[in-house]
Amino acid sequence: MLTRRRALLAGAVSLGAAGVAAACTPGTGNRAATAPPPAAGARAARRPLKPSEYRLRPLTGYGPPRTAPGGTPVRREPLLRVSGRGRTMVLTFDDGPDPRYTPHILDTLARYEVRAMFFVCGEMASYNRDLVSRMADEGHVVGNHTWSHPLLTRLRRSRIRSEMERTSDVVEKACGDRPEWFRAPYGAWNRAAFQLGAELGMEPLAWTVDTLDWTEPGTRTIVGRVEDGAAPGVVVLSHDAGGDRSQSVRALRSYLPELLDSGYHVTVPRRQYV
Repeated sequence: MLTRRRALLAGAVSLGAAGVAAACTPGTGNRAATAPPPAAGARAARRPLKPSEYRLRPLTGYGPPRTAPGGTPVRREPLLRVSGRGRTMVLTFDDGPDPRYTPHILDTLARYEVRAMFFVCGEMASYNRDLVSRMADEGHVVGNHTWSHPLLTRLRRSRIRSEMERTSDVVEKACGDRPEWFRAPYGAWNRAAFQLGAELGMEPLAWTVDTLDWTEPGTRTIVGRVEDGAAPGVVVLSHDAGGDRSQSVRALRSYLPELLDSGYHVTVPRRQYV
């Protein structure tokens, strides 16, 4: 039993660290993609914005997800790729809201009339409910990123449920609706997280492009990682809390208009199950 638990923990953490996730689009089955990020702090290569050579390759060995009570499937892998017409991308921001940085990110998104996803931590949301309300009022998707940002693979099932439920309760009080999406801290998923998320009516969403902005590599590097990774269906991971996120704020102001000028449609995903 001990060996099995250690193997499960190692597999879940390895999965999150590598950013490997499965995607489900109508008529295409599950797909996955991996894109090793540049070393933190390294200057990203710059080239004209266009769909990169990043490709999504089919996964084998995964059948259709089981459906939990309420209609949400219990997945074995988090969703990664999003479906949409043309060059559709999704921007996501984790760990907030933080009154020092989140308002600036919301201002930039509003300026360009773009919607994004915010995976909030319940503890942060409880102190900044006005920002959670603003997110929802401006058309953004508010997702669940647990209460205190723990490593789920080290928690008992009851603790995972508490982390998720408390956060969903705070979000509902702030904007009237419970989250329909969740993201595991550190990208460390396990079976309990998938099952409990589905029971609470939430789909798991990972990411395709990791900006590694939490390492504070410099605004130019963050911009380069987003532009170099841009491709149809991509989900970009950034942060609006958890440290000094001034570089993330400045980077968004730079790469967002560039993406839009290059023909990308930045939006939020739609639930495929109700």
